[in-house]
Amino acid sequence: MSTYLPGQCPGLKRSATQMGNMETRPSYEELENQVQLLLKIKYKLKLTENALLESEKRYRSLIDFLPLPFLITQEERIVFVNPAVLELFGLKEEEEIIGTSPGDWMQPGSKLTAIHRHRQTPDKTGPIEPVEMRIVRNDRPATTVLNNTVWITHNGLPGALTVLQDITERKRTEKKIIRQKEALQESEARFKALHDFYLGGIAIHDQGVVLECNQVLSEMTGFKYSELIGMNVSMLIAENSRNTVLDNILTGHEKPYEEGMGLHKDGSEFHLRIRTRKISYKGRQVRYTEFRDISDQKRAELEKEEIQAQLNQAQKLESVGRLAGGVAHDFNNMLGVILGHTELARLKTDKNHDLLSDLNGIQKAAEHSTDLTRQLLAFARKQTFDPRQLDLNATVESMLKILRRLIGEDIDLVWKPDVHIWPVKMDPSQIDQILANLCVNARDAIAGVGKLIIETGIKIFDDEYCNEHPDFIPGNFVMLAVSDNGCGMDKETLDKLFDPFFTTKEIGKGTGLGLATVYGIVKQNNGFINVYSEPGQGSFFKIYLPRFGSDKTPDKTIPEKNTAAGGTETILLVEDEPSILKITRMMLERNGYTVLSADTPALAMEKAKNHSGSIALLMTDVVMPEMNGRDLAGQISRLYPDIRVLFMSGYTADVIAHQGILGDGLAFIQKPFSMADMTEKIRNVLDMATVKNQR
Repeated sequence: MSTYLPGQCPGLKRSATQMGNMETRPSYEELENQVQLLLKIKYKLKLTENALLESEKRYRSLIDFLPLPFLITQEERIVFVNPAVLELFGLKEEEEIIGTSPGDWMQPGSKLTAIHRHRQTPDKTGPIEPVEMRIVRNDRPATTVLNNTVWITHNGLPGALTVLQDITERKRTEKKIIRQKEALQESEARFKALHDFYLGGIAIHDQGVVLECNQVLSEMTGFKYSELIGMNVSMLIAENSRNTVLDNILTGHEKPYEEGMGLHKDGSEFHLRIRTRKISYKGRQVRYTEFRDISDQKRAELEKEEIQAQLNQAQKLESVGRLAGGVAHDFNNMLGVILGHTELARLKTDKNHDLLSDLNGIQKAAEHSTDLTRQLLAFARKQTFDPRQLDLNATVESMLKILRRLIGEDIDLVWKPDVHIWPVKMDPSQIDQILANLCVNARDAIAGVGKLIIETGIKIFDDEYCNEHPDFIPGNFVMLAVSDNGCGMDKETLDKLFDPFFTTKEIGKGTGLGLATVYGIVKQNNGFINVYSEPGQGSFFKIYLPRFGSDKTPDKTIPEKNTAAGGTETILLVEDEPSILKITRMMLERNGYTVLSADTPALAMEKAKNHSGSIALLMTDVVMPEMNGRDLAGQISRLYPDIRVLFMSGYTADVIAHQGILGDGLAFIQKPFSMADMTEKIRNVLDMATVKNQR
């Protein structure tokens, strides 16, 4: 049945027309029917109204009951909210939010997002894409919600229905999960970096099969990473160490570390230190093993042992050097007395007298003892020496005749000088000692006929070469080499070759100081020596002396010692040892000099003051009681400004240097000295003074 509102009933409309066109009124029956029809319409309207009210009540109860906040906006104003909205916003009454703009409750960034989102649906139909936003709450911290909005018609007008879902806790949880994930990723990255850049190789393995490893293990062994994965760790251990090392790696027995030999991919071995422990890996118990290449450490330990051996050797040399230095002074004094008296006795003895041969024997024995003392001082690097710029070729050539006589006719001496050679700076007598000792050593090593070669050359050693050869020193060097085809030496002999008093010769055939002397001279001149020898293959001595960086032309001639002429000058002789004073005075007077002798510095000063004539030379010992020779020379020079000074001593070089005597321009003669040496030295000192005065 159709329902009509008042004024819309067809029957009534027709009756009005009829009444307007007809003078007759409707019948009672017709009016009754119309009334009944109106009552029915009213009833129907009441039922519809009640149904709408009931529906609205149910809808409101549902909205109020739901925990999600609902709100309706029209013309950008809130017109409806449910209790959950009040709870979310911290409000008590609807009036606090009804009529406000949604933007009033949003943070600035969220407001822009909402405006942009609404503009995406200009027709204002259908749902709007959900969006997260931050809302402001009454006296509460801002919260994050998920905004779900759909366009609707409310009370006949367009509007929007919004459901707000509080996702603050979810966002907090998500952030926590993200932070934990990032922390885990950072931790994994740190572990990976540590794993890859650890100083040692690392392998994670199960029953020996490699599950994971780092890049260092690949670099250490030469295997690629892909080759190591799935490989058995036994392939990284040398065969002679495999059983011992694998017992530690594969079993539950864990030592602090295990040492053995590792194996490179190319088959070469290296020193290895291994440490292992159990770890959890992807839900199972496996082994974590660290591989350390300790080759450098082992090399350093070996070098330390070698250095310790060198230190022990140096201590031996120093001990013997102190012994040699301690006895040198008194021993040289006694030898000086013996030589002096012998020379004077020879001069007084007729050439045909039987006594002359005995005196010659005494002189040779004393000279031999003098050489032995100098050998002791040389190997101890305490010998007094007079270094000068030398041409090594010229120095060696001056010795060849003597060396050929020394080694005998059965040995062929070959001389191979390098034409282009640098100068060196050292005492020429030290070159003589080196050659004499090496040639005698070669002669004794050759049984019968043989060959001895002396050669020179230049060598340059850089840092890289010396790093690979620890016995070498970087720099420019002049080489002096002496080789022979004798019996050679084994390793045990080579290790002790330069030890003082070590000799392979029979008792009485050698002192064991020859090569020690060579070693001492070379070290004293900042050089080094290398020996190459094998049993039955002869020996090869190579001596390297530093190049002398001077533009001066080196001395190419070695002056021969001739008996110098004496003189008539007056000499003030000061010596605290009576026997040396007596024999030195006798030798000076024998050569025509007038001698003022004194056994103390005080007596020397007294004689100098009381002497009426001139004194040409002060010849004084260095170390004396009361006053040393340097201070005495200073006081005598005040009395005689033109006096020349010749220092003499039997003490070693280090003691004399401590006294301040071994300076440039100071004349010095080493005790014991022969009369020829003494007169030559005195004449040179006096003649230098004469030349100076003539200028």
